[in-house]
Amino acid sequence: MAAPTNTLHWSNADVEVHKVVVGPVENNVFIVRCTRTGEAVLIDAANEHEQLLELCQRLGVTRVLETHGHWDHIQAVPAMREAGYEVAVTKLDAPKLADVGYDVFLDDTEVIEIGKLRFHAIHNPGHTPGSISFDLADTPLLFTGDTLFPGGPGNTSFDDADFDTIIRSITDRLFTFPDDTIVLPGHGLDTTIGTERPHLEEWIERGW
Repeated sequence: MAAPTNTLHWSNADVEVHKVVVGPVENNVFIVRCTRTGEAVLIDAANEHEQLLELCQRLGVTRVLETHGHWDHIQAVPAMREAGYEVAVTKLDAPKLADVGYDVFLDDTEVIEIGKLRFHAIHNPGHTPGSISFDLADTPLLFTGDTLFPGGPGNTSFDDADFDTIIRSITDRLFTFPDDTIVLPGHGLDTTIGTERPHLEEWIERGW
């Protein structure tokens, strides 16, 4: 499938965020591009690698960041690595990429430089032990993978997932951001911290 050309999702003078939805469970894939240097990063090489590779070549992607290691977020990783793109994942989630491979580890509080842009890594265990979010400095953008969605936390029914842990991850590491912070999740629509924060007690009471 050819990559669409109308992928621009958000922008300002310094940043372009492109978004495509791929695969059987409609994963969001984001490409974040520094407009001053043309360098870009792809967040979650989920699926439909032909489309992603075409976008990478068009938009100047130099590396791939994985928010976590679940199968639906990593199907395009082998093709990305074969094409020469470095794939980064947390050490805790790296075993989930044993069959597809990875290149480097991401650490909590790491600052990732893409052109003139700076991403701050935020360890958010709960959905998986090594789930990580990315705060893009000097923008209102927060890429949360499957940790925070419109309407609540990510799924914690997996063997290595934990509801109390994901609630702590969201409360301590994500709900500290301003209300107008835009949440870009691994599936579905954008939301904001201010929209989600008032519902925390409801999520705790329902248990998911």
